Order: sequence, then C-alpha cells, then structure tokens
Amino acid sequence: MELEKQRGISVSSTVLTFEYANCQVNLLDTPGHHDFSEDTYRTLMAADAAVMVIDLAKGIESQTEKLFRVCALRKIPVMTFVNKVDRPGRSPLDIIDEIERKFSIEAVPHNWPLGTGPELSGIVDLLENNIHLFNDRSSDRRIASSVVSWDELSGLPEELVEKVREEVELVRMAGAQLDYARFMKGEQTPVYFGSAMTNFGVEHFLNGFLKLCPPPGARLSNIGFVAGNRPEFSGFVFKIQANLDPRHRDRVAFLRVCTGRFQRDMEVTVTRSGKRLRLPRALRIFGQERQTMDEAYPGDIIGIVCPGEFRLGDTLCEGTPIQFEPLPQFSPEFFAVLDCPDSSRRKQFDRGLAQLVEEGAIQVFYDARATRREMILAAVGELQFDVVQFRMQSEYNVPTKVNWRPYKMVRWFNVSDEVKEEIKLPYMAKLVRDQFGHDAMLLQSEWDEKVLERENPKIKFHAIRLSNFEENSEMEPMSQTT
Repeated sequence: MELEKQRGISVSSTVLTFEYANCQVNLLDTPGHHDFSEDTYRTLMAADAAVMVIDLAKGIESQTEKLFRVCALRKIPVMTFVNKVDRPGRSPLDIIDEIERKFSIEAVPHNWPLGTGPELSGIVDLLENNIHLFNDRSSDRRIASSVVSWDELSGLPEELVEKVREEVELVRMAGAQLDYARFMKGEQTPVYFGSAMTNFGVEHFLNGFLKLCPPPGARLSNIGFVAGNRPEFSGFVFKIQANLDPRHRDRVAFLRVCTGRFQRDMEVTVTRSGKRLRLPRALRIFGQERQTMDEAYPGDIIGIVCPGEFRLGDTLCEGTPIQFEPLPQFSPEFFAVLDCPDSSRRKQFDRGLAQLVEEGAIQVFYDARATRREMILAAVGELQFDVVQFRMQSEYNVPTKVNWRPYKMVRWFNVSDEVKEEIKLPYMAKLVRDQFGHDAMLLQSEWDEKVLERENPKIKFHAIRLSNFEENSEMEPMSQTT
C-alpha cells in the first residue's frame, strides 16, 4: 500500500508462504503499529506461534510492548529475534533483561552475537557450544560460516573474544533452560540474535524455528476441540481484503485451513448462514504475486475470491457444520463521522465504506432511534481513520472529511427491549447498535462508565463483545452455532 511507503510502517496484515528445509512456512506479517492491534489479534487467531522482532539499538518499543500483550491474550508460544546486531546498539545482556522485566516472561538465549556493530564476526551456538564464524559479509544469500571452537578464534581481537566469553558465561550461570511446555504456554521465549538485512544469524534462527514451533493442532469449536486430523475439510476466515488487485476490484477472504484437505471447486457450508458455496478460485499470495492453488492442508493460508458471502470469523466446512472460535470485537477509542463532500460520488462512497467495514478496517455504530441514520465510525487507533480516508481516495476516487465525535469507549450489553428502555444514561452518552445489530453504549470517559454501572447495577456492560459461544467455551460441547 502506498500509504505504508509514505509512513514507513505496515498498516495491514500480509501473508507470505515459503519453503525452507523441506518444510512449508506460512508467515503472517502483522502491522507494526499498535493502532492496528485489533488486526493483529485477528491474525494471531490463525497462527500457531509468533515471532517477536526487537531492534538491538531501540530495544522494546511501545508498539512492540502493546502487541506482545495481544500475544499474551492468545496464550500462544513466542520466539524472539533480536535484529540489527550488525549495527551499533545496546548490550545483548540489556536486551535480555528488558524482555524479562517488561514482559514478565523468561528469556532463554539460544545463540549469542560474537561482537556487535562493525565487530560482528559470528554467532555463538549456546546449545551446541560452538561458534559459527562468518566467512564474508554478503547480504544477497545465506552467509557461509565455519564451525569453530573458542580456541580457534586467534584471528579476532583478544579483547572482543574475552568480552563475549564473559557474556556467555553469565548467560550460562543464569541457568535458564527451555522447557517446551512453558514455551507453549507463553511463559518462556527462546531468543536469537542476528541481522535480517545481512543474513547474519537468520539461518540459525530458522532452524530453531522449525524445531520448536508446533505443527497445526486442535482448535476450539462449538463442539469442543477439533483435532487437526479430522478428515473433513474445515477452516475459518480471519481477514478480508478489498481491492487486493486494484485492476479487478476484487475481494479476497484469507482462510486458515484447520482440518482435512481443501480442493479447488469443492463445495463447503458457511456455518453462520447455512449456505452451501462452491469455491472455484483459491490463491496463494506472496506480496503482489498470485498463484492458483488446487489443494491445501492444515496450517495453510489460502485466499478465496470473496463473492460477498463471507464475514470475518466465518467457518467454512464439509460434513456436519462446526463453528470455530469467533473473533471478538474490541472497544474503539476514536469516533468520527465520515462525510462525502462531493454528492455526485455518494454511490462510490457507500460502496467503498461498506467494503472497508466488511474487512474490519473500521467499526460502525448508529443510533437506532434517530430519524436520520447517522453512521458513527470507530477505531482502536487514530491512524485507522487515515488509512480509511487514503483508501477511499485511492481505491474509490472519493475524497472524504472526518468530523470527530467526543466518545472514547464502547460498552456492549444484551438485555430485552423492556429493560433497555429503563436504562439510566450518563450525560452525553449515546445508545447505539453496531454493524451486526448488537446493543451498545458510547461513553466519553471512564467516569461515565462508572456512572453507567452504578445506575444500572443489574446490567453487565462489556469492553469486548463476546458471543455466547465464547462465554461458554469451557462448557460441554454445544449444538448451537454463533
């Protein structure tokens, strides 16, 4: 996206698939800005593990800290790659200490840089107790290295070797050993050092990644956990992207295959609607490249050309319909009305906004009691409005104007119409419904939230909208779907 080039940040999740050491890796690259943490959470729903990348010079940045909290919510295993060790930066020991202090997770180094910045000469393998000494500094291929011992480092400055040896001894004395069960619970993170730009340590990290990361496993559904070896095909939609190819104005639904075998042209059931659909086009997407897929297996990410029948979180399956864990709605923090100054572009404005809402780029609330149905757009981060405006202009040729509203949070609730009529509202609060028809309250401050709860003690208000399925996920298998 051109906006990403202008801002120098990623604002949408992308899917990359590559093969390494006879394994297929599906990489879900999440936005690097905390304003898009909701998109990150949806993407993590489709992931088996996460890789946290930390800059050696900058350490843990605020957005990294917030996104790690998202990983903690999902309780998925996290591996850490400390990047840019070929540039001047902080001490590796400082980085390890910061990870443990800020994330309350035990960091277990699996390698250690032999120097940093211009002095970087290799990687110490802490598991094998040897050193991979780099033979050159080329960045256009994986770096060739020689495996040597500490006694064979006579060609390097003695001061550097002694400094690194002392650091390695300190790490070993700490006694941290990776416990696979704790790693899978998100209580430990293996740490690797390297440089993605120059390929230093990348191969070492990838080998560790393939060894530690779990294969596709069981996933929570409305009938309990569904094992990955279930013979019938099933998967769920975690991302919808409009205008992925601007030349064709298409929409692609990204689906994580959970069980069985996907085959092009197969018929599936959309559990939410009960409709049966044929899937004639499935794509593997690598950046701007597309490749038609004839089949896919658990763990694969495929792009399905979306006929407008899918929603985020939809389960597609063969056989008896099942519903995988739905995607939650998070409380937005920024609210505005998006206006279309050019009335002649109103049709394009409505179509563009509908598609952006469908893919989860923005949430919508409206006053069900109002004569004129004003749509209030809402987002977790302010930057999401910039993205919506940019895409409306670039993809639909519609200039827009943002008119901010004073609300700061949403609280969802579920009561009968009679009880809803009796709710005592704080001053300037607004009773609304979201795009799915769920009742909610727009509030301007935490004080308003306290007043709302005090004046309506029998009603439960929620900052995250949870479906009945999620609220009862610990119960016995249920027959109903979300």
